[in-house]
Amino acid sequence: MLIKRSPGWTIPEHQVTPEHVFLNRRSFMGAAAGAMALAAARPALAAEDPSAALYPAKANPAYTDAQRPLTDERDATTFNNYYEFGSSKRIAAAAEKLPIRPWEVVLDGEVEKPITLGIDELLKQVTLEERIYRHRCVEAWSMVVPWTGFTVKSLVAIAKPTAEAKFLRFETFNMPDVAPGQKDGLFTSYPWPYVEGITLAEAMNDLPLMVTGAYGKPLPNSMGAPLRLHLPWKYGFKSIKGIVRVSFTRERPVSFWETLGPSEYGFWANVNPDVAHPRWSQATEQVLGSDERIPTLLYNGYGEQVAGLYAGLENEKLFM
Repeated sequence: MLIKRSPGWTIPEHQVTPEHVFLNRRSFMGAAAGAMALAAARPALAAEDPSAALYPAKANPAYTDAQRPLTDERDATTFNNYYEFGSSKRIAAAAEKLPIRPWEVVLDGEVEKPITLGIDELLKQVTLEERIYRHRCVEAWSMVVPWTGFTVKSLVAIAKPTAEAKFLRFETFNMPDVAPGQKDGLFTSYPWPYVEGITLAEAMNDLPLMVTGAYGKPLPNSMGAPLRLHLPWKYGFKSIKGIVRVSFTRERPVSFWETLGPSEYGFWANVNPDVAHPRWSQATEQVLGSDERIPTLLYNGYGEQVAGLYAGLENEKLFM
């Protein structure tokens, strides 16, 4: 007898609009006009993508409803943190300059044999699926996106880590000629390339997704094409974009933002409404595209799937 249980994160909520991130309605409307022009250019770009025929992928029935409306595609693809292209959220046009073919991904470190795969070669070795996930930024805004990708644990299977591997260290591209944030002004002192990390135990959980698409099509550059990570129970800065290397390590990686501000951006960065960021509350969030605040949920509502990963780690700063 099949008994269907709704996971703990399927809790009805109302959409709401970013407050401290959106400076005013006028800037939003101006950005929306630019988004229309960008959207008009996207079909031609997608047609040139060798992976375009893979989308839309089949939906995974376990992740088809976050019980919150999907964020409008225009909002989700044009309101992004991507410091490689500048500190503004409106980097979509600048990000289009990033060449995503050819693109290689290195799997190395504590593995049986280091591997370098072209992105399209990698896609032939995995099964893509669509999952609707919540995304919670550390800045207290959020969205709901239909991502397409493959599980991180399937990437682990390709890499074949040794018994010495305890962590995965992700590294993004370093192309200052096309990514102005990597060469201009304040950001030249930042520790490029962007680095993030998770434990091997986290990687083997079913939730983490290597993302290659969104909204039923190849991932736009603004969201991290051609390959990004998505960890729905962690703050968004952990979901690294533009990945070129995944290294299996014995030691815990030190991430990009942890290097810059260890008191504000820790290794774990699990969502918790009761643990404030040093400069703002995390108790509520603003959903892209609306005007109300909603309560933030522990582990962003995914505690049923991931809380067990942290048993015995009571002395760790799991939530910042």
